[in-house]
Amino acid sequence: MNKSATLLWATICLVLLLSIPASATDVYEFSMLPRYFPKKIHSMIDPLAAHLSDEIGAQVNPVLSNDFGEYENRLKSGEIDIGYENPLVYTKVSEAHEVLAMAIKGEGGDRFRGIIIARPDSGIQAFRDLKHKKIMIVGETSAGGFLSQKLALAENGLEVENDCELEVASDNKQENVIISVSVGDVDAGFIRESALHIADQYIQPGTIKVVAPCAWLPNWAISVNRQLSAEMKSAIRTAMVNLDEDSPVLKAMDVSGFKPAADSEYDIVRQVLSK
Repeated sequence: MNKSATLLWATICLVLLLSIPASATDVYEFSMLPRYFPKKIHSMIDPLAAHLSDEIGAQVNPVLSNDFGEYENRLKSGEIDIGYENPLVYTKVSEAHEVLAMAIKGEGGDRFRGIIIARPDSGIQAFRDLKHKKIMIVGETSAGGFLSQKLALAENGLEVENDCELEVASDNKQENVIISVSVGDVDAGFIRESALHIADQYIQPGTIKVVAPCAWLPNWAISVNRQLSAEMKSAIRTAMVNLDEDSPVLKAMDVSGFKPAADSEYDIVRQVLSK
């Protein structure tokens, strides 16, 4: 092959190389802790996945997990590159994932809390009344549906795992806790404060009361695989915190914004888990 032919072939190869679509390393999987049913989760994260794709110059694909355990394992294994999870799950995966931004929502801002609910005729009026009672929780990895209440009860002299009979809600759904309390299947329930009215259409009015608000926790985390480049982490953080307050992305996620976050802000959760 003469010099001209060699140069022509090299030019063709370069053109073909530049025309090849983004490689697998330029595709990122994004998921959310499955707190809601699949249709609801898709409606929340699909707009954000599209936004991130536009902002970071790479394809971001929204994916779902079946339950809390599967979600946690997929973050730890590196299968999910970008996650959106509660503070308890974040601390459990933080060796593999790094928080970049924290959600801001409602009066709590960058904090949220759980509440304790019971039937009005239950006789439960205060924390002390929960001793030896049957309580439904969202799940042991639920921040608003277990950890917040666990911390509040500990501050009031109760060790929830030893002093109460715990039952986990079907599919780790907040609404299932509310329904079970409403019909009297359990004595009380632990749910996130913002979920109080999520099951109103399924229960009889007046069958649920709030016993007490519980401990404040740092809000949900946008986290990424620690193996991502510093440039990509910076791009994702910027894309999150620069979302306009009227953005349809924020409305879909039911938050008012995101702020930059550091791993140390979740130390309070680690302290509770270590007790």
